[in-house]
Amino acid sequence: MTRRRRHTEIGKEPWQSLPSVAILLDEPRIRKLAEEHSRPVVLDAIGGALGRIRKTLVDGDPAPEISRVVDEVLRGVDEILMDRVRPVINATGILLHTGLGRAVLPQKAVDRMATLNRCCNLQIDLATGLRGKRDHMTEYLLTKLTGAEAAVVVNNNASATLLIMKALCKGKEVLVSRGQLIEIGGSYRLQDCVHESGAILVEVGTTNKTHLRDYESALTDNTAAILRVNPSNYRIVGFSEEVPVADLAQIKKKRPILVIDDLGCGALVDMEPFGLPHEPTVPESVASGADVVCFSGDKLIGGPQAGIIVGKKELIDRIRKHPLTRMLRVGKLTDVALQATLELFLHPETLLENHPTLRMAAIPVERLRRRAGRLKRRIERSSGRLFVRVVKSESAVGGGSMPAVAIETSALALRAKGIPAEKLSGLLRRNTPPIIARIKEDDVILDMRTLLDGEEPMLLEALEKVHRMEPTKS
Repeated sequence: MTRRRRHTEIGKEPWQSLPSVAILLDEPRIRKLAEEHSRPVVLDAIGGALGRIRKTLVDGDPAPEISRVVDEVLRGVDEILMDRVRPVINATGILLHTGLGRAVLPQKAVDRMATLNRCCNLQIDLATGLRGKRDHMTEYLLTKLTGAEAAVVVNNNASATLLIMKALCKGKEVLVSRGQLIEIGGSYRLQDCVHESGAILVEVGTTNKTHLRDYESALTDNTAAILRVNPSNYRIVGFSEEVPVADLAQIKKKRPILVIDDLGCGALVDMEPFGLPHEPTVPESVASGADVVCFSGDKLIGGPQAGIIVGKKELIDRIRKHPLTRMLRVGKLTDVALQATLELFLHPETLLENHPTLRMAAIPVERLRRRAGRLKRRIERSSGRLFVRVVKSESAVGGGSMPAVAIETSALALRAKGIPAEKLSGLLRRNTPPIIARIKEDDVILDMRTLLDGEEPMLLEALEKVHRMEPTKS
């Protein structure tokens, strides 16, 4: 007689001995979970836990202890909530990590956003009591910082490019160098954006070299603009040439066209004082004769995600009046965070102190070595399971900014007895707060450059948990 047959005679399948949903909801630990995370989330976790346990049961198995089922429910809640947006420790060395939300917001921006738990004067003129202009202060700051006549803010730079093309170039030709037909994350391609806007893309020059004469010979009566795109997420090096904005602006003396400069990462100030190479700045582009310039708010500016358009007032007014602007505009959270970030640039003497992205970029490598050495000694005092080395490494700007720019840094290379690098990295990601590292060969690398003040104790606590884990059985 088979085990299956014997179990049938008893009259009870293994899964029938599992506790019911109602019983589980009455368990103290699960009741507490429901209070913290809501009943629907806990019900999903209970369903998942019971399903997983059923799959492991075979005829003749004893009924599982209810504590085991509760543990599985708790694990299920953790997994459900794993994907929610929450603070993490960035130990990757990538300053603007797209997966981690790009720029760390300045404290001033965070404090300003915290005031929005009540009504605000987003669109009311306090002097007259009448309907006011959205992003009035943001526009004021952008004109002061860039030298442009006017500005408008939308939700990202891709939408800024689309809006400019739609409002100013629909049905007309737009000249673009073949070396600037970019593709960025998410398979966004510039030519798709131009086509979607209703403008007509005209490619000029070659992949590696485009001359002023290439633009001039492509001009027709139907040409509306020249679009220059800053290669902020790639570089063409070697036998290459592109035309500066100032030279493109000279064409306007002969033909009534627009020069549009898509700067991408959008530096407001020279990056060299912060230890980075020079990146074309927005004020430089405006001063060189660009009619409209667009760029991101969450890259080198270090603010919230936004697409910023600055330029001549008549053109910005046309853009503001286009129906698409309302669909792409930002809300009050982005507006106040961007305002607070831009205000930092009005005080260059304290910019480094108050701007997290620039501060991380500018930390001297010797200071990072000292930080790494201090952490190494503390880890070795409390853990015999981890093998730690201080290593030279390279940080990156990231976020589609300054490609191929390596920043010298210092890092910790970790190995754990009985734990492969992939598993160790996963354990750190599942910590609270999650710690995001990178793997190189058999080491987990923790880059000191992107650790923020106050994060070292949390990092040490996470590593102590690894030390206390039971050894893996071979």
